[in-house]
Amino acid sequence: MLKKALIGGGVLALLTGFFFGRDACSYVRTSVGWVKDSVKDSVPVEFEIDRARKMVKDLVPDIRKNMHLIAREEVELERLGKQVVELEARLTKDKAAILQLKGDLEGSQDAFQYASHRYSREEVKTDLGRRFERFKTNEATLASLREISTARLRSLEGARQKLENMLAQKRQLEVEVENVEARLKMVQAAQAGSDYHFDDTRLGRVKELLNELRTKIEVDERLVGSETEFGEIHLDQPVSDNIVEQVTDYFSGPRAEVATRPEE
Repeated sequence: MLKKALIGGGVLALLTGFFFGRDACSYVRTSVGWVKDSVKDSVPVEFEIDRARKMVKDLVPDIRKNMHLIAREEVELERLGKQVVELEARLTKDKAAILQLKGDLEGSQDAFQYASHRYSREEVKTDLGRRFERFKTNEATLASLREISTARLRSLEGARQKLENMLAQKRQLEVEVENVEARLKMVQAAQAGSDYHFDDTRLGRVKELLNELRTKIEVDERLVGSETEFGEIHLDQPVSDNIVEQVTDYFSGPRAEVATRPEE
């Protein structure tokens, strides 16, 4: 089967090259693009709207993932804030102890007693040195924690803003999908109204019948007029003396005044 497919593809490529020559690649790309456009144009709009609605819903997992990351970062920042507060309190306490030991060493005593224990001057000096080094280390750690907290807080604010934008865009996309669907329904309603045809068959028949009747009556009227003309006596034929006298009497008598009197 694979062999046949390869052979068929080779034959098709050879025929394409034979008919189109160097323009074969251009024809192939244009044909593929034309087919893609034709297939895309043939997809119903309702299907595309459903696809857009599904794509909007597919944004929910990403939004939830970002919400989870933000919540976790908030927890981490709270923990970091507690560390900063505890370290600040510890540094305050250590500073007080360091200053106390420093003050004691500034005197001339050779021995010191702390919490029922007696220490030599060298022991106190050594302890002060360790406390001071630890204090400087903790102070540097505190500064680093504060910088980290500030940077992570700034990043958290950016993530929150991004999440808000995603939620706003998701809501806007949902509204746009609904608007597109509403416009589609309006177009479909308008098309349904314009495509609806009343059954005017009987009305057309009545009109046709009336036209036939008008034509028939006009034909009859012309026939009657023609018969009347054919039945009259032509003026070029001689008339009797009697008819001449009748016409003379008619137009010269009382009737002539009535016939020639202008209309009021």
